[in-house]
Amino acid sequence: MGLLQTLPRERADMLLLLVAVAMVLAPHAAHFPPWLSLAMAAPLLWRAALAIMARPGGRQPPLGWLMLLAMLGISGVHISYGTLLGRDPGVAMLALLLSLKCLEMHGRRDVCVVVFISFFLLLANFFHGQGLLGAAWLLATVSVLLAALLSFQYGTMQPRWPARWRLLGRMLALALPLSALLFFMMPRLSGPLWGQAGAGARGATGLSDSMQPGAIAQLALSGEPVFTARFPAALPPQDALYWRGVVLGNYDGVRWTRNTASATAGKIDVALTGQRFDYQVELLASGQRRIFALDLPRSLERLPGNPYLVSPALELQTVQPITTAVRYRASSQTRYRLQPQLAPEQRQPWLALPAQANPRSLAWARHLRAGQTDAQAAINAVLAHFRQAPFRYTLQPPLLPGKNGVDQFLFDTQAGFCEHYAGSFVVLMRAMGIPARVVTGYQGGLRDETAGTITVRQSDAHAWSEVWLADQGWTRIDPTAQVAPMRTARSLDAALPPVPAQAGRWRPLDAWHSAWQRAEQRWQHWVLDYTPERQRVLLNAVLALPARGIAAACALLAALAALAGALLWWRQRPATHADAALDNLYARFCRRQARRGHSRATNEGPHGYAARLAASPATPRAHDAMARFLAIYAAMKYGNASPDEHTRARRELRRLLTLCR
Repeated sequence: MGLLQTLPRERADMLLLLVAVAMVLAPHAAHFPPWLSLAMAAPLLWRAALAIMARPGGRQPPLGWLMLLAMLGISGVHISYGTLLGRDPGVAMLALLLSLKCLEMHGRRDVCVVVFISFFLLLANFFHGQGLLGAAWLLATVSVLLAALLSFQYGTMQPRWPARWRLLGRMLALALPLSALLFFMMPRLSGPLWGQAGAGARGATGLSDSMQPGAIAQLALSGEPVFTARFPAALPPQDALYWRGVVLGNYDGVRWTRNTASATAGKIDVALTGQRFDYQVELLASGQRRIFALDLPRSLERLPGNPYLVSPALELQTVQPITTAVRYRASSQTRYRLQPQLAPEQRQPWLALPAQANPRSLAWARHLRAGQTDAQAAINAVLAHFRQAPFRYTLQPPLLPGKNGVDQFLFDTQAGFCEHYAGSFVVLMRAMGIPARVVTGYQGGLRDETAGTITVRQSDAHAWSEVWLADQGWTRIDPTAQVAPMRTARSLDAALPPVPAQAGRWRPLDAWHSAWQRAEQRWQHWVLDYTPERQRVLLNAVLALPARGIAAACALLAALAALAGALLWWRQRPATHADAALDNLYARFCRRQARRGHSRATNEGPHGYAARLAASPATPRAHDAMARFLAIYAAMKYGNASPDEHTRARRELRRLLTLCR
């Protein structure tokens, strides 16, 4: 604020408004073409230079030039977006026109137009994201916009910056309770206001219906949260946190895809044992139709308006894409027997392998199985090979081109991520005659023992294997744990090689990052996920209160309203009190000047008195103080000033009175 305090009032107010407009446009710049961001910044910088170096209205471009620039900008929007219709091009055009409007402001009306358009564009930021950081930025921008609007509304007596910010704070303090009441009580829509989530929801991120080497490794580079599971009791152990996603059975030598032939097979035969875990999942919008549960789900709450389907492989998929955050309760048990009896024709899809692919792997697997009569012993032999051979766990493995990728991985590179180990293990199992499949999902998560939550991020994406054993059913085998046991016992970061100290992050940042994630979770839970269903639950709980409790709450609210009204009346009490205080200060001023030999004539008004005092002998500082005192007194006495302006004027008059010597 140092620069604003040194500039004349008009220039300072203009700079404050330009800062507010820049804060409104800044979040949009990340979603606009680069040329559009530069085109928006240029008019703001031009007007700021005029405000600093010359009169705010001087040397502005003529209206014809502005019209030409607007037409060129709209044409550029059409070229970039392919249309002028729709949400994104509409917001882009409005942002461009707002920046050009800053070069065409001449009066208070234009200022109001700029402020109101800024408020609209500020709300449009929520198209791109509704996180906690965006909400904090919105609150700061609203404060600066209101401060700029207030500055242009003041009359001749403009308070100092601290007084203006205090007034703004009181305005926001009065508005926040009403805003909170409207947020909780106004009827809520079940979907976005504009009828579609569009780009405002999260993009289509996460696991897909296929897998090939490198796909999950790319997800592991993202720390974006996927969902948060809240456990009312103790959290499950870290190595039991397998969040089931997609089951892959078809393999063409390069890519794994879902086995659609078995997706509609008969009923699911499953027996659950072991400890039961009840939890609530808060799943963020992904644009996909997949929901997650701890392997293996015992029960799952139905989603309102978007039912889910369960495949025989226990994949969970909704009917409609998930474009808004959803919440559901689930119950799981981590020990189970899944389909212990399968007919030969049901096992066949999980034994298929592509012809003429990975011959070395198939030959080695058949040789290994020839010496093992028991399927479990063959599985243990393969796992032992993963432990004993020089395999490496890495996010940047060598490329494996062609249809012999498993051969290259097992016998040449021996470096890979979870999809390499899970995929090659399943190929070896099928070559041994053991039904097997790949399961992709998430493993682990960021634990918060205090809050009882586990936050699963994209970096927790994982692939493991399932093999079918007679009388045991589908059994989870995680070959990655043989090479990198810390991956399942702790996290991905613990499994990867340590980062050199000079390239590592500053450790306190990790604590701040965790705290920020918790704050984001609470923001998501209490604000973004306040759905119509939760509102109905809240209202029903309020209506279920005893009549005496409701009456007491109403009485308390009435008392608070009466107290607020009394305070407001006291601050805006009759103007006669303010006039009396002004007259007292004026009388003290006149007595002080009379002692100097310059008594005020009976018929002499403030302006005439000021003209006569200007010719009296005094220091320049005293002359300036006397002139300002009488100008402020006349403005307050004969003008239409508000009670707040009267209060600030009396404070300023007392200060000037000490200088009028």
